[in-house]
Amino acid sequence: MDVNVIYSYFPDLTEEQKKQFSELEFLYKDWNQKINVVSRKDIDELYIRHVLHSLGIAKIQKFLPNSSVLDVGTGGGFPGIPLAILFPETQFTLVDAIGKKIKVVQEVVDGLGITNVKAMHTRVEDLDVKFDFIVSRAVAAMPTFVHWVKGKIKKESLHERKNGILYLKGGDLSEELKDYRNTEIFDLEPLFEEDFFETKKVVYLPQKYKG
Repeated sequence: MDVNVIYSYFPDLTEEQKKQFSELEFLYKDWNQKINVVSRKDIDELYIRHVLHSLGIAKIQKFLPNSSVLDVGTGGGFPGIPLAILFPETQFTLVDAIGKKIKVVQEVVDGLGITNVKAMHTRVEDLDVKFDFIVSRAVAAMPTFVHWVKGKIKKESLHERKNGILYLKGGDLSEELKDYRNTEIFDLEPLFEEDFFETKKVVYLPQKYKG
C-alpha cells in the first residue's frame, strides 16, 4: 500500500506535506535495516499500520497552532511524526526511554526537514513540562499510563475539547477503562475502510482537576 492512501483520507495536504509523507517510507526502510524499530511485517504496510493509524487521532482532534502535544513511548515516531507533519504549527515532543529509537526519530525528523518536533531520550516521569494533549499508541494499560503522565497536562484549554489524553488502542477496553467514567471511545472503523482498523479505537480521557 503506498502513500496515496494518506492523500485519499487527507485531501487538503500541501505539496510540502505530501512530499514529507511520501519520503517517510524510504527513510523508515533505510533506518529499519540499521536499527529495527518497526517489525518486518509492518514495514511493508507502513502507511496503513503506522502512518494512517497515527492519523486516526487527527480525525478525532485537530490541534491548533501554538498548542503542544507530547507523544509518550513514541518508539520509531508514532503517532508523533505523522501528526507533526499534519499540524506543522503545533509543537510536538516525542519521548522514549530507549535511546536507539529516539535516534531513528531524530534522523527521520532531520531527513524530512520537520521543524516542530523535539525528540528526547527520557522517561516521561522525568519531564518537567506541561502539554495541551498527550498522545500514545498502546504503550501500557490506561491506569499505568495515567500514573506516568500525572501532572503533565496544562490546566487551561485552547481547544473546544478539554486538554487530556488521546490514546490509540485496540480490542475490548471495558476492564481497562472501568475506573474512568468520563472516557470517550471513538471507533476508527467507520473512518478508515481498511480491515486493519476493525478493532482500532481512539480513547479520549479528559484531564480532571480538583478545584
